[in-house]
Amino acid sequence: MRTIELRSDTFTMPTPAMRRAMADAEVGDDQYGEDPTVNRLEKRAAEIVGKEAGVYVASGMLGNLCGVLSQTERGDEVILGDLAHIYQNEMGASFVLGSIQPRLVPNRDGCPTLEDVEAAIRPQGMFPRTSVVCLENSHNNCGGSVLTVAQTRAVAELAHRRGLRVHLDGARIFNAAVALGVDAKELCAPVDTVQFCFSKGLSAPVGSILCGTAETVAKARRVRKLLGGAMRQAGVIAAAALVGLEEMRDRLAEDHRNAKTLAQGLAGVGGVRIDAERVVTNIVSFEIAPDWMDTGAFTKACAERGLRLSRYLGNSPRLRAVTHYGIERSDIDDALAIVDAVLSRARTPVAAAD
Repeated sequence: MRTIELRSDTFTMPTPAMRRAMADAEVGDDQYGEDPTVNRLEKRAAEIVGKEAGVYVASGMLGNLCGVLSQTERGDEVILGDLAHIYQNEMGASFVLGSIQPRLVPNRDGCPTLEDVEAAIRPQGMFPRTSVVCLENSHNNCGGSVLTVAQTRAVAELAHRRGLRVHLDGARIFNAAVALGVDAKELCAPVDTVQFCFSKGLSAPVGSILCGTAETVAKARRVRKLLGGAMRQAGVIAAAALVGLEEMRDRLAEDHRNAKTLAQGLAGVGGVRIDAERVVTNIVSFEIAPDWMDTGAFTKACAERGLRLSRYLGNSPRLRAVTHYGIERSDIDDALAIVDAVLSRARTPVAAAD
């Protein structure tokens, strides 16, 4: 039985071109700045998002840590959405390790409102110093929603006017760019730092990068070292990331089409709650009607039939399906058939008594 893996786009496998590049990679010691493949990757990645420099890191979480901690001091406060990946999914690392604290604002649709951001900025005096605003694009916990250039610019202009810096968790920034039909450079232009992943939609096996000014990236390198993240002959994995960066961005549109097809199909299945119109990238968020079938029982039954889905934020009733390289249109059809079979066998809602 073939498994249809929709829990995350982190389950992508390296392409044949990536495997060849890894085998042939020219390497050196990255901690000394002497790995030529890593150096090429950092330069090219920074160019693509319009920043001066970049630092290669092992994961998106480490990239966010380097971005936030290189722009804050102990005791500072960071504004971010209450559904932000940095807050919800990264074990509070920025706050635990940086001795800073989160200042949460609502972001149910992905982007905090300007009114909420401005109200969260502390006045000078006997308060924590507000130093950074964090944004996320596309937004994982908001169903893959995207922030437009205008939205990003508006928040950044407010932050900069008040003396704050802006960090963008752009783990899936190229998904956002493809969905909006704009260059990723435009989406990143208003922010001070941006982290994005090579190991999700771009399909590389390992790695993310933090890009920003040369000065900030130099600070981020010290943070990377402090956190034990300095690497040696990392060109072996950086070679695959370079292939992903150059060859896998345009094909993200295919993942978006498959996600939309899945969402539209789910909308026609009894027992599924979904707003298919909100699906614009590769993340499909939906729920199972509780009077139809228990969510846990549903995911277990799907897994037994070869379809793997994930739940948002632990025991949330919301489910997530993520399309990616390796998932074809036929897999979407098979996934829909499994969902329909599971729910059709579940106990249907009991009619109200007369």
